[in-house]
Amino acid sequence: MDRYERILALHRILKSARYPVTVPRLQEELGCSRATVYRDLAFLRDALMAPVVGDGEAGFRYDASEGDRFELPGLWLNSEELHALLATQQLLSRSAGGMLSSALAPLQQRIEKLLDEHANAKQANSRQGAGNRWPVERVRVIPHRLRRMDEHAFRSVCSAVLERRQLSFEYRARSTDEKTRRTVSPQRVTHYRDNWYLDAWDHDREALRSFSVDRISAARMLDAPARDIGEAELNEHLSGSYGIFSGPPKGWATIVFSAKSARWVADEHWHSQQQGRFLPDGRYELRVPYSAARELLMDVLHYGSDAEVVDPPALREQARSLLSLALSHYDR
Repeated sequence: MDRYERILALHRILKSARYPVTVPRLQEELGCSRATVYRDLAFLRDALMAPVVGDGEAGFRYDASEGDRFELPGLWLNSEELHALLATQQLLSRSAGGMLSSALAPLQQRIEKLLDEHANAKQANSRQGAGNRWPVERVRVIPHRLRRMDEHAFRSVCSAVLERRQLSFEYRARSTDEKTRRTVSPQRVTHYRDNWYLDAWDHDREALRSFSVDRISAARMLDAPARDIGEAELNEHLSGSYGIFSGPPKGWATIVFSAKSARWVADEHWHSQQQGRFLPDGRYELRVPYSAARELLMDVLHYGSDAEVVDPPALREQARSLLSLALSHYDR
C-alpha cells in the first residue's frame, strides 16, 4: 500500500486498539519496514496532531482521553471506499437528464465535494500541491439493457415501500401485454441487471409477486397500511430459485460449459445455492435451482455452442426447441 493508505490503516489500528500495539505487529499489518513504521508514527503525531503515545518497547496506541474524539483532518478513504464512491458518482451522473436527476442532484454535488476533499487530503499527505481533482471520467459505469421508466411510478413505488402503505397501479404484463389493475402491499424494491422491480403481496391473488417497475403506470399510494411479510418468507419465495421471477424452485438445472468458457462461468454468481465443479476434460458443470425456465434458458443460450443443458430432460428439450426455432429463421 502507498503512504496515504498506510497512514489511514495506522490510524484505524491505533484508534481501535485497547492495548498498545507493538512495532512488529504494525510492520505486519502495514506491510512495511520498522523504519517506515516509525516515520509514519511521527507523521501521524507531528503533522496530523494525532494523540499517539507509547514507545518502541511497549508499543503504541492513542491516548485514552483523546483517542475516541480524534479523527484525521479532511476526508480519508481507503481504496475500496474510494472505488465505491466513484461508482456511486458515476451512477448518479448517468441519471442526469433522466429519472430522478433533479432529486439526486444535491447528493451528486455532495459526493463530488467529498472526492475533492479526498484528493486534497492525499496530495497534502504526499507533499504535493493541492488543486488537482480526481479524474472521475476515468471510471465508467455502462448500463446494460436499461429500460425506460416513468419517474412518477418509481417515486410512488419507493414511497409506498418506505412508508409501508398499500399501492394501487395498472400493470401491463410483458409476456401477454394484458393490462390489469393491482392493489398490493409493497415489500421491497430490487435493482436487478440495471432495472428495478417491486416485490409485493398481491391482495387480489393473495400471493407474493414481483413486478417490473417500468411496466407500472397510474400508480397511487393508498391510506391503508401495507401487510408486512417476514424477510425469511420473502427470501424463500422470491430468492429460492434462479432469476428475478423465481418463486419456489421446481427443480435443479445442470448445465455443462465448454473448457473455453469455463474460466468465465466458474467466476460468475448465478444463484446463492449454485453448485459448480470442473470436469476432468476442462469443462465446467453448473447446477442451479430454477422456477422460471425461460429466464434461465435465455442466460444459458447466451453462451451459444459453449453451453449444453444436461438435466432435467424437460428443460433440455425446451432448450432444443428454442435453438431449433432460432435456426429456422436462417433456413428461409
